[in-house]
Amino acid sequence: MSEAHEHPHPEDTAVPTDFEKRAGAMFELLIQKRVFTADEVRQQMELMESRNPALGAKVVAKAWVDPAFKARLLEDPQAALEELGIAWDKGTQLAVVENTPEVHNAVVCTLCSCYPRPLLGVPPSWYKSLAYRSRIVAEPRDVLLEFGLRLGEDVEVRVHDSTADMRYLVLPMRPSGAERLTEPELAELVSRDSMIGAAQAAPAPGGPTRTASYADASVERHN
Repeated sequence: MSEAHEHPHPEDTAVPTDFEKRAGAMFELLIQKRVFTADEVRQQMELMESRNPALGAKVVAKAWVDPAFKARLLEDPQAALEELGIAWDKGTQLAVVENTPEVHNAVVCTLCSCYPRPLLGVPPSWYKSLAYRSRIVAEPRDVLLEFGLRLGEDVEVRVHDSTADMRYLVLPMRPSGAERLTEPELAELVSRDSMIGAAQAAPAPGGPTRTASYADASVERHN
């Protein structure tokens, strides 16, 4: 076996930008001033990296199989999350909105990019874009169609506008034919987009698929 040769990666030789230099200097200064420690920063970075849509999918799957938990999740989301060992950020509230055959919910932050990060991680770029933030409120049916989501004409669409104090999580409908799946298997059907309202949960293996068109949309804002 020939000896492998190490080659420098692009990041190894890249020249730091002025912003990166200032950020690094500020970081070192704050550690020197004992505002926080390097270990505390590491722990926070690990926490942020652990937050991803799999956490939200775990919550949704639990709600699908446990009606009592679902009721608690809709009534007091933060307390329900604590039951699963999921911590919610202090200073913000969480509302869980349930999709039904009659109502489809979608989430936006028209002002910036407020998002349920403890459950879904970093928001996708399209969620932060001006196009999505303005159009989902004004023409939600067209936007959802562009995502490939066709809702029935008898389905009401509700758009929930997040704020710095209030975040939303969509509880998608459980797919037909998924009754025999385990919680981990159900969680595999839950996508990030379905918990934002830009998609439905994936169909169960061997189960029927859902289709839909549009209905009038109502916008809910909480200031």
